[in-house]
Amino acid sequence: MNTRNQSTAMTRRGFLQNSGIGFGGIALASLLQQDSKAGVLAPHIMPRAKHVIYLHMIGAPSQLDLFEPKPELVKRHNQPCPAEVTKDRDFAFIGKTSTLAGSPFKYSKHGSCGHNFSELLPHLAGVSDEIAMIHSIHTEEINHAPAQMFLHSGFGRGGRPSFGSWVSYGLGSENENLPGYIVLLSGPKGGAGTSLWSSGFLPSIHQGIQFRSEGDPVLFLSSPKDHTTQDRRRVLDAVSDLNRQQLAATSDPEIETRIEQYEMAFRMQASVPDLMNLEGETKETLALYGAQPGKASFANNCLLARRLVERGVRLIELYDADWDHHSGLDKRLPEKCKQTDRPIAALISDLKRRGLLDDTLIVWGSEFGRTPLRQGGDAKGNSVAGRDHHKDAFTMWLAGGGVKGGVSHGRTDDFGMDIIENGVHVHDLNATILHLLGIDHERLTYRYQGREFRLTDVHGELIRPILA
Repeated sequence: MNTRNQSTAMTRRGFLQNSGIGFGGIALASLLQQDSKAGVLAPHIMPRAKHVIYLHMIGAPSQLDLFEPKPELVKRHNQPCPAEVTKDRDFAFIGKTSTLAGSPFKYSKHGSCGHNFSELLPHLAGVSDEIAMIHSIHTEEINHAPAQMFLHSGFGRGGRPSFGSWVSYGLGSENENLPGYIVLLSGPKGGAGTSLWSSGFLPSIHQGIQFRSEGDPVLFLSSPKDHTTQDRRRVLDAVSDLNRQQLAATSDPEIETRIEQYEMAFRMQASVPDLMNLEGETKETLALYGAQPGKASFANNCLLARRLVERGVRLIELYDADWDHHSGLDKRLPEKCKQTDRPIAALISDLKRRGLLDDTLIVWGSEFGRTPLRQGGDAKGNSVAGRDHHKDAFTMWLAGGGVKGGVSHGRTDDFGMDIIENGVHVHDLNATILHLLGIDHERLTYRYQGREFRLTDVHGELIRPILA
């Protein structure tokens, strides 16, 4: 190559870097022209739900003491469990030679549909006709953290995107001033911790954002003392300029995520305080939920969930702790139901009266259920006993958002140990929830490490009888 050619020749990379635009700059310009909160796809099918409120009871409530009366189990309470019932089955803590445990709580039928509710859920029983019961859920994992991750990510170990992150990735958000995926906690995190709302290998903009009920709703969101909004804007503009230069040079999509997150935080400084302030709610509404402004509670979180739906947030997940009743079930379960029964029923009623239930899907459940066998207690069956984990048959329910209220799907045997009709795997549940949001679960995929991943792995069938 001659001297002239050497001085004028330029690699493609050098041209793009020195031209002041580059592929990264082109990509950024394109991204900034788009709605930054849009998802990667238009709905595959007509959506029935625009929002999901997911109520996860950490630790696993006993379906046998809340939703599934088993007269034969009560009749044979404290009798040895037949060997064939536990054959070829593993439990987390108890052995295969066990004692049957009937529920100490009374059941009755409610609504025109005749759903069974125990005496522990009088308020939820009052909205029975809005609820679709699934009595035949089963999963793959027997311990809390893996089962929680399996329910939320389709995989029993960390590293995969959570359900909410998949929804955010697919559909985006309707509100540019709030995240599309928000998490509210009452009590400590589940055994799987923040993995339950992790974005996994999806872009980190799709991870769930935890809002706190006390103090600053989002950590580090407030500006330092004597730091004005104008000061904050100048700092963000300077940081954004640096990030854009780096994006143009590297084309790293995480830098674009960082730019958007800074901008989102700036907008949230104005929108979040108003959202979290319950003082503007009527006394009647606060009483309906049992909510108390300024205090951390599951009831407050249910009311906040309704407010988030009103503001267009796509996915709101409420985690409530302390449902792991290996002992003391006769006292601990009623205490938990007292904390949650009224606000859950209020959430359903409040959404319905505001015209929001039709496009808001409520999902209630946990990582697995509880056995029909007694754990703990003495030979006389004193009330200190509880129940062990049970992955092979448990209950979850859905309401609103395209679900046929009053339906009961699936059935278990006389002890509640095995499914005998219409089994529903966790992958089927997730496929159905995505369907109600307008997403074909087989088409919502992300390429990572050389292959396509999806929430439902290679499984998942729709639970068509519960669809309206």
